[in-house]
Amino acid sequence: MRVPEKYDDIAPDNSEIRLLPSMNRGGICHCTLPAGKTSLATKHKTVEEIWYFLEGQGELWRKQDSNEETTKVNPGLSITIPTGTQFQFRSTSNDALCFICVTMPPWPGPEEAVKVQGTWEPSP
Repeated sequence: MRVPEKYDDIAPDNSEIRLLPSMNRGGICHCTLPAGKTSLATKHKTVEEIWYFLEGQGELWRKQDSNEETTKVNPGLSITIPTGTQFQFRSTSNDALCFICVTMPPWPGPEEAVKVQGTWEPSP
């Protein structure tokens, strides 16, 4: 399957989601955060994710219990979002921030994401 030109949905964090294949134990999608934008901060109730960055430059904030970090992200970098980890990301370049997201188990729907207080002001 090829990445669709038009996005299928807007994620609870406000990124554009282009759906790719899924199976019983996991799914994959292409995520885009437009240039200069900042996502809403969220955490997941039951899923964990692996991200692989394809385009753009940005930053990813993650907090789990007392561990908190901000990571610079760019093409070729892969990161994990364990279940319950608070996270927020932003594009810091003139290009969209694009990444592949693997979700395990498959994304159950918008009620999965819980809004949290992030480190940056989200874009409108």
